[in-house]
Amino acid sequence: MRLVYQRRIGPWVLLLALAGFAAAIEPVPSGPSEIFLTVGRGVVIDCPKGVLRVATSNPETVDAVSASNQEVLFHAKALGQATLFIWSKAGDRKVYEVTVEPNLEPLRRLVRDTFPGEEIDLRSSRDSLALVGNVSSQSLADRALALVAASVKGAVSNLKVAPPGVDKQVVLHVKFAELDRNTASQFGVNFLSTGAANTPGRITTGQFPSGSPSQLAAGTPTSFSLSDVLNIFAFRPDLNLGVMIRDLETRGLLQILAEPNLVATNGKEASFLAGGEFPIPVAQAGANSGAISVVFREYGIKLSFLPQITSNGTIRLHVKPEVSSIDASNGVTVSGIQIPALTTRRMETDIELGPGQSFVIGGLIDDRVIENLSQVPGLSHIPILGALFKSRSISKTKTELVVVVTPEMAEPASGAVWDIPMPIPFLPPVVQEQKAKPTQPGGAQTGGAQK
Repeated sequence: MRLVYQRRIGPWVLLLALAGFAAAIEPVPSGPSEIFLTVGRGVVIDCPKGVLRVATSNPETVDAVSASNQEVLFHAKALGQATLFIWSKAGDRKVYEVTVEPNLEPLRRLVRDTFPGEEIDLRSSRDSLALVGNVSSQSLADRALALVAASVKGAVSNLKVAPPGVDKQVVLHVKFAELDRNTASQFGVNFLSTGAANTPGRITTGQFPSGSPSQLAAGTPTSFSLSDVLNIFAFRPDLNLGVMIRDLETRGLLQILAEPNLVATNGKEASFLAGGEFPIPVAQAGANSGAISVVFREYGIKLSFLPQITSNGTIRLHVKPEVSSIDASNGVTVSGIQIPALTTRRMETDIELGPGQSFVIGGLIDDRVIENLSQVPGLSHIPILGALFKSRSISKTKTELVVVVTPEMAEPASGAVWDIPMPIPFLPPVVQEQKAKPTQPGGAQTGGAQK
């Protein structure tokens, strides 16, 4: 006979057994956390359970230091990656994957300032730095890579070059005008509003009284505000500056010297010259001592400008206008050869405008005093009485050079050729009339039979 004993396990005993089994299992750490640092920067990790020990897989890249009982400092020393471990006093372990990247913000600013209008960005990887984005030409991509490679080793270019197409063009409308300030002072001409300083973007010019420009009368007090130094005024596109210039021109206050219209491709220079060249003798030295060569120098109205279209649609201009004339009164005589001097008014400036906006450069003053002497030969040299046969006059002239510049965008024309309307010819076209052959009675023509 077999005796069977059954033993019941109470619920409390089962709970204690499960708790002991769970305590015997080692806790599985969670996945590593990612931290991104730049060279020279650091981060502090909090450990509320207390820091027992820290370790790093790459101490040359990232250094780990126990700052206190509950804080660990990670310090990025060089580019690269490292794995850091932190053991707490409670037996826990945390793992951090740290990636050290270069500080690209100063280099990004340098690239943006050097190549405005281009879409260039910097991306860092584990071992290199890549240039990404779109550029307009391959030469510009090579220049951008050379600029970055000078600061960061291992830089590579992943820039995409735009396919060759039609470059953007800029049309520059320029007016060279000379203002007679002596006469303008009598008419009270003012380029700016009453009481306004040299403030860009004025809505009205205020150079004329209320009404129409035809009401401008002589004898009114002058409020001429263009100073004797270089002034630059930027005007709004809705300001009709041409009305003021034309009205001054019709009244003899202003003389238009030249009105060139230049077209230049984006980033390329265009120039203009209306004048001539005069010879200057130059004495040779050395083996050709005593010989004289001739060098020609330009004079007249010159203009050169370099346009650059920005990414926001504005036009950045480098403008260099110049007006020069031959001045024989200030010339010199060398070896019996009269060499005239040049009176030059030149300016050079940079400005950024929207298409259709205008700006005025003024303040280049030419102030001259001219003395004319008329005398009767022989009689004018008689002592005391000679003054009766002389006539001396002194005239003063004061002119100001004003340059008005207006840039506009120009789209190249397509390949289609339009029909150009030709003027009506002076002589009427020759029309050849066919004379009918004589017919015989009965309707028959001579020289042939009708069918």
